Amino acid sequence: MKDKLSYLKEALKEPLNIWSMVGFTAAAAYTQSPIPLAMGALLEVSYLAIVPASSIYRRVVEGREVRRLREQRERSREELIKTFEPREREAVEYLRWMKNQICANYKKFTRAKEVPAHIDGNLQIAWESFVDLLDMYRRRKNHLHTINRQVIQNQIMQIERQLQQADAPTRHLQERNLDILRQRLKTFDDIEKSVKRVEAQLQSIENFFGLVNDQVVTMPTPEHIASLDFDSLLSGIEMTKEFLEETSPMLGGFDASLERSPVSLPSEPYNSTFRQPMKQTER
Repeated sequence: MKDKLSYLKEALKEPLNIWSMVGFTAAAAYTQSPIPLAMGALLEVSYLAIVPASSIYRRVVEGREVRRLREQRERSREELIKTFEPREREAVEYLRWMKNQICANYKKFTRAKEVPAHIDGNLQIAWESFVDLLDMYRRRKNHLHTINRQVIQNQIMQIERQLQQADAPTRHLQERNLDILRQRLKTFDDIEKSVKRVEAQLQSIENFFGLVNDQVVTMPTPEHIASLDFDSLLSGIEMTKEFLEETSPMLGGFDASLERSPVSLPSEPYNSTFRQPMKQTER
């Protein structure tokens, strides 16, 4: 982020700098004298020489950029959620409700004013990861539903029979086509495996939220919550994301001209492990 930021441009866009230049310009116009403009230019040169190079100012700019990017990601994620199927949106919103319920229960039972940063922050990271993984899951699953695996297998069998009677030039082309179809079949199987892996990770996140709430409600002391293994969950999420990034080129491996099934295969939304809203817990 530091490499992309231009501290000089940020300093130029500061409201204080802009309004000071407007003030000097207005003073020059009012007095009909070039002196205010000269003073303004001198101060501007000094300002641009000192402020952008200041470590304090750079930290302010970087913090502001971090907040801007975070807000941008949050807006994009909310827009993404709107594109989900109703059952998928329900799972996302329920998990968000659970996060808030966990925080409310923590403050209720510990009488603390704030939830520890590592609990609130890790739950937020897990929720955001759930949304991102759910988007990957549904796109891959939808893609698989556009492909008829049986058609690929039938084409492979057909070409294998034709190879027995083909002449040399035709045999070469058929063998090449056969290799392509076998690669497509393998790619289909690999994407199917990735879908199952993501589904398992999504269910793991849901179940972990339930575990956290159970622990918060029943913990004998606030320190007991420290035994929750957030690191393993977040590590598993990162490993799943890395796996998906490595296999993402598979989605481009299917040609649009691949023959499809005459029967339309509907996409199945993610089947959340949550069923009924959690009741308020009293202790």
